[in-house]
Amino acid sequence: MARNKYPEETVRKILDTAERLFIEKGYDRASLQEIIEETGLSKGAIYHHFASKEDIFYSVCDRIGQRNGEMLSQVRDAPALSGLEKLRAMFKASLQPERQAKMFCMMPYLMDNPRFLATELHSIFKEVVPCFVEPVIRQGVADGSIRTEQPKELAEAMMMLSDVWINPIVQPSTPEEVRARCAVYNQLFLGFGIDGLIDQEIVDTLVHYTEMAHPPSSDGGTHG
Repeated sequence: MARNKYPEETVRKILDTAERLFIEKGYDRASLQEIIEETGLSKGAIYHHFASKEDIFYSVCDRIGQRNGEMLSQVRDAPALSGLEKLRAMFKASLQPERQAKMFCMMPYLMDNPRFLATELHSIFKEVVPCFVEPVIRQGVADGSIRTEQPKELAEAMMMLSDVWINPIVQPSTPEEVRARCAVYNQLFLGFGIDGLIDQEIVDTLVHYTEMAHPPSSDGGTHG
C-alpha cells in the first residue's frame, strides 16, 4: 500500500472531526467508529497516528490549549494594561461563553477520569501559571495594582481554585454551588487588591453550562 504523502493533513482531518464530534456528543458518547466513518479513513489509518480515542482526545485538548495560549499571550503582552487589568482580561477571555461551551460540552467529569484531572493539574503548574498568570501578577506588584510578596504561590492558588474548585467540569455541581464558590473566590483575593475578578458575566456563564453541559439523565442522575 502506498504511504500517505500528507500525514499532517490526515492528522488535522482526524482532529477536526473528533473535536466536532466531542463537542456535539461529549467525549463519552462519541465513538472511535464514528470518527472513522466521519473522516472516511480506514481503521488502520486512524491507528497509525493515534493509539485510542483517548489519545485523540488528548491531542484535541492540546490544540485547544495552544489556541488558548495564543490568546493569553496577547493579553500578557498588551503594553497598555496594568497587571490587574491583564489578569481580569485573561479571566474574561478564558471564560467567554463560546470557549467554555466547547470545553463543557466535550469534557467528561474530571473526577471520574483521574488521568484527565492529572493532565489539567499539570497544565496549571507547568504552563498556565509560569507562562501567563505569574508574569502578570509580578507586573501588577511592580505597577502597584496587585499586592503580594508571593506572586508564584498567589498565581497557583488562583488557578487551582478557578480551574478545579469552581470549574463545573471537575464534578457535578448545582448552580447555587457555583455561585457560592464564585462569591467566596472573589472574597479570598480582596486582600491582594484583586476585586471582582469573577464578575457577574463569568458567573452567569459558569452557571449556564452547569445546567446545560451535563443535563440530568432520564433516571434522575447525571451523565458522567
